[in-house]
Amino acid sequence: MRNASPALLVAGLLMSLAGCATIMHGTGQDVGFGSSPTSAKITVDNQRSATTPTVMKLSRKDNHIVRIELDGYLPYEATLTRGVSGWVWGNLVVGGLVGLAVDAISGGLYKLSPEQLTATLAKQTGTADDGVLQIYVVLRPDPSWVKVGQLGRE
Repeated sequence: MRNASPALLVAGLLMSLAGCATIMHGTGQDVGFGSSPTSAKITVDNQRSATTPTVMKLSRKDNHIVRIELDGYLPYEATLTRGVSGWVWGNLVVGGLVGLAVDAISGGLYKLSPEQLTATLAKQTGTADDGVLQIYVVLRPDPSWVKVGQLGRE
């Protein structure tokens, strides 16, 4: 250590203290998902899939679009948003701008909200199998459709 320059020692000290939030709570966050009724399919950012109830580890660095769907029910969509974590203050005091930069790049600077997402799915009405008559008005009918009736003027 006698040969190490003071600047090198200071840089090493700063790097060891940098990234306080990344060290304390990591770059991923566990988010709980639930639904009523259960066993609904969860899609996050059009990629990940699971069924409710579950807990998924998501990147703190980005906002996430969540879609929860179940046959016979209207889909539920929500956005998990990132906000600044309380650990940022520790970084400013201990790690300075270097620690703040490390946390911003890694995503450790942020936390996702809400931490628990529960969807109450609404029953879908007007489906073909529930006995409801559906009438569609179109400008150009598809020639492959079967004509079952036509409205006219009296």
